[in-house]
Amino acid sequence: MTETVCERFAGIDVAKRTLDIHLDTEHELLHVDYDEHGIDQACRYLRQAAPALIVMEATGGLETRLACELVARGLPVAVVNPRQVRDFARAMGQLAKTDRIDAQILSAFARAVRPQARAPKDEQVRALDERVTRRRQLIDMRVQETLRLGSASQAQANSLKKHIRWLDAQIGSIDTDLTARLRQSEAWRAKDDLLRSIPGVGAVTCVTLLAKCPELGQLNRRQIAALVGLAPLANDSGGHRGKRSIWGGRAEVRAVLYMAAVSAMRFNQVIRTFAMRLQQAGKPPKVVIVACMRKLLSIMNAMLKNNATWNPKTT
Repeated sequence: MTETVCERFAGIDVAKRTLDIHLDTEHELLHVDYDEHGIDQACRYLRQAAPALIVMEATGGLETRLACELVARGLPVAVVNPRQVRDFARAMGQLAKTDRIDAQILSAFARAVRPQARAPKDEQVRALDERVTRRRQLIDMRVQETLRLGSASQAQANSLKKHIRWLDAQIGSIDTDLTARLRQSEAWRAKDDLLRSIPGVGAVTCVTLLAKCPELGQLNRRQIAALVGLAPLANDSGGHRGKRSIWGGRAEVRAVLYMAAVSAMRFNQVIRTFAMRLQQAGKPPKVVIVACMRKLLSIMNAMLKNNATWNPKTT
């Protein structure tokens, strides 16, 4: 993108009750309440300013309402990782942190880094994402309660068992709802069928990828690996060649890919052969598993991109 004199970049700090909006060509900030009226003010202000890019941080879903409204009005929005912005602020020597300063840092980040603007998840994908997240929370609680059961007194054990039964019922209910949502949507049903055709890939892996990684099938294999956090990062300096490692990305997607890769290394001939070749080359077990995760992700990405079912001969 070629920068022009009139090109503007905006940063929005999203708080629970307020919005702070900064254009990097202006000295003043727009401070509004985070409600219907404030969102409308923010959208009208930004439509008039016509920035080349609007950047806001991912804040656990708090930013979704505003991002969707801005995109609906034709404005380019990028929701970025807060860690990236914080590192950028430190690099600029800005250690203080307030809503006002954060909005200014975000606008500077937008101009300097220019992250790719992407449309937020649509309502159906967000609903699926929320249910997958809730399922993960319930499973974590069940694991904790089960561990407590091992050293509990009789009185505690009765309460723990009752809670575990309730958690089992809630997880089962969410599983039923997730299956119904996948099968009722023609687009999701087709994607689910394609992914489920891969040996070693089950229902939880499929629904997590569809909910947490909607970009699957839209990017190339390097981009999707970097997005999920499975791209090996170099650590070289001068004559030193350090070990490659993975870092960042989408932890929940990696967690289900790990289990899928472990299963595929046993039941999927393509992945098993690939893993054995790496093992024979002397690669450490963790390196082998990560490589299998990345290969499995690349296969899924290619299948959705080409709308092709599993075929070990062409993989």
